[in-house]
Amino acid sequence: MDRLIAEARRSQKLRETTYREKALNMYPRICAGCGREFSGRKLRELTVHHKDHNHDNNPADGSNWELLCLYCHDNEHERQSVADAYGEIEPGGERQASSTHSPFAALETLLKNKK
Repeated sequence: MDRLIAEARRSQKLRETTYREKALNMYPRICAGCGREFSGRKLRELTVHHKDHNHDNNPADGSNWELLCLYCHDNEHERQSVADAYGEIEPGGERQASSTHSPFAALETLLKNKK
């Protein structure tokens, strides 16, 4: 079991290194979230974020990647987890409403009755 886990970790590390290197060569070394520039030793703080949150979706053109600093990357994933908690995504990408209450549904009727 330990050998299997170690092999999976090595494989993941190799995959990450491959797409990270490609992304760093493809895009300016700037965080897409906060705009901070990275170079030298600080470059390790710049991460590759998968826009669709699928770490196995690594197209050669880099269309699923963006470079984010550690802070913006953590923030992006936190925002996603909050969004997931408030509604599920339906087929087609539409988000279900977590509430059915519509506070302005009868507003037009109320305004007409005041006249």
